Amino acid sequence: MTRENKAIRKAAAAAVLGALLLASTACEPSRADAAGGSKTSEQPSATSSPTAGETASAKPGEASAKPGAGSAKPGGASGNAGGAAGKGDGAAVAACAVSDLAFSATSEDEKGKPVRHLLLTVTNTGNKKCDLYEYPYLKFPGARAPIAVIKDSKDAPATLAPGEKAYAALLANGGHMDTYDTDTIPLALQSPNPGGKPGESVSVALPGQVSFDDGARVTYWITASGLALRFIMSS
Repeated sequence: MTRENKAIRKAAAAAVLGALLLASTACEPSRADAAGGSKTSEQPSATSSPTAGETASAKPGEASAKPGAGSAKPGGASGNAGGAAGKGDGAAVAACAVSDLAFSATSEDEKGKPVRHLLLTVTNTGNKKCDLYEYPYLKFPGARAPIAVIKDSKDAPATLAPGEKAYAALLANGGHMDTYDTDTIPLALQSPNPGGKPGESVSVALPGQVSFDDGARVTYWITASGLALRFIMSS
């Protein structure tokens, strides 16, 4: 090989080596580029979640609206309660008047037997509620005292709406003296004031001739007929 050929080969090899070095250098990032890339990766992107200030202003606004809507319900409830209380609950109920009532008497004894057990019935024929107090005031003409009441039957005043009924059980006799035979009985209503004077009496027709004596007894006015009769049917 001549010197000239060797020189040409060395020059070609040097050129190839230089090209390789330049290629490898171009592929490696510079220190400045590497540092800049790390900084960029640490910064939040523009599409991240809202800031704390935006979140606080939105949610409290929504929360404050919900309590406002809920507070309407208690207000409505109190309005309904007030309306119910104002529907005449505190209105006084007047005492029943004889003119607003219908009276009847029926026998509770077997047919064909002497009548001793009677059921007195009163019906509110008026157009308003009324109260019946105490027990029927039953006093025959010339009698020393009215028929005695069975104290164990005491009940609250009977409040009758139009068409409603109340009852009093009457035991006509108990085998005592001073017999009085009649087919009617005078009945008066008691005063709302204890011990007050009874009102005007009405004559109530009895189911036939009934014999009364000093052993006669009557119950308080009761709104259940069966309960009233329990106080006399065993006698």
